[in-house]
Amino acid sequence: MKTASLAMNSPIQLDISTPLAARIAQTTTAASLADLPTEVIDKTKLCLLDLIGCAFESRDMPWSRQAVGLIQAIEPGASVIGAPHAATYGDAAFANAVMGHGLVREDMHSGSISHLGIVVLPALLALSQYRRISGREFIIAAVVGYEVGGRIGRAIMDAQIAKIHRPTGITGPVAAAAAGARALGLNLEATTSAIAIGANTALGFNEWAHTGGSEMFFHAGFAARNAVTAARLAEVGAFASPTALDGGAGLFASLGKQSAAARVAMFEDQPEILSVYHKPVPACNFAQTPCQAALRLSGDEKVDFERIAAIKIRVPRAGALYPGCDHRGPFAHILQAKMSIQYNVAAALMLGNVSEKNFTLLKDPSLHRLISMMELIVDNEMTRAYPALQGGEVQITEIDGTTHRKRLDNVVNATAVEVRDRFRISANAVVGAKRAAEIEQLVDSLEHSDDAGKLAELLRAEG
Repeated sequence: MKTASLAMNSPIQLDISTPLAARIAQTTTAASLADLPTEVIDKTKLCLLDLIGCAFESRDMPWSRQAVGLIQAIEPGASVIGAPHAATYGDAAFANAVMGHGLVREDMHSGSISHLGIVVLPALLALSQYRRISGREFIIAAVVGYEVGGRIGRAIMDAQIAKIHRPTGITGPVAAAAAGARALGLNLEATTSAIAIGANTALGFNEWAHTGGSEMFFHAGFAARNAVTAARLAEVGAFASPTALDGGAGLFASLGKQSAAARVAMFEDQPEILSVYHKPVPACNFAQTPCQAALRLSGDEKVDFERIAAIKIRVPRAGALYPGCDHRGPFAHILQAKMSIQYNVAAALMLGNVSEKNFTLLKDPSLHRLISMMELIVDNEMTRAYPALQGGEVQITEIDGTTHRKRLDNVVNATAVEVRDRFRISANAVVGAKRAAEIEQLVDSLEHSDDAGKLAELLRAEG
């Protein structure tokens, strides 16, 4: 099958001596919907439906209630998904990003170890009610955001940096600021400043992974709100250092990666949004593949978890090292369970399913018995293949010595049908079947809409 690529109608010759933020701006301000293959447009719509569905479904989670509860209702303003009132543009972006992240089932870009949709899309939804934006511009702005976040993340992120810094907290504000600048139609200089301001708001720390702290969810909210602010500041003339990304005191240098900035180029091959996958499991990215392997053993081979004597789990090195992923308990908070590869494999073997119900077993003795017999192993072949492929393997030995083994070469992607089905279920529950159908129809025809803000308006609940 032919790989989709974005071939610019008028290719830009970029000078490598130009600061990175300006090089990004040169490309992103020139991109148009005509440059995008149909599959890129369709993927953008699916990401948008997934974000909205996750936000509807997570609205009663503690962190979602907290994010919505602190905002002040204001009219006119921007819609808060599933809430009856509007908020300031920044606060709406904050709350919607937190809710989009609330299930830990958001879309994932493995190459940057980032969840780009939960930052880029809430920022754009808010800006679509700040300024009239066509559906065409919304789509290209979203693709720009995923591209910027994906390319920067690939250049910066590695297992050592991710041990301390939250990848989405680094890539998200820059990506969404670039998307916001594009949506607002900012010129080259203003777009450069928006990207630079976004870079100045980056980071977030991964200590939450050791304690189960909920700051993880708020990283996405801060990034989306800061991106809205960055784009609007640039719009009114704020100037920020064009070298904020690649300068001697810029973002790349702060992470010891200054030399990597020269390799960052937008839309060189397949657009980064096509590298995004949709999680089937409401848990950490690195738990996805081993969890799916465990489900295959539980379902296809009818493994009885009560007869298990030993379990070996193989994952790429990045998965074993990511904070919180190699955690055997205790589990004082749900987020610790959602991050733990061991917990997710044990729950999948016990329940034969993956849903929020899996995270009601925090103190279950059978689950902890399974975890006690697990060995997490770094697989060299998977490590070499990562991030292009994200493999996982589960091998089970029963008490009579019988062994079962399931190896998956790559993460299992939730299909478009599955994403739509879970969107419909969650949207129907909050706004009703009629409104849910209207939302889905508007997303499906978004490139033909003259006002993307109409979609944001539909996301509000009745009073």
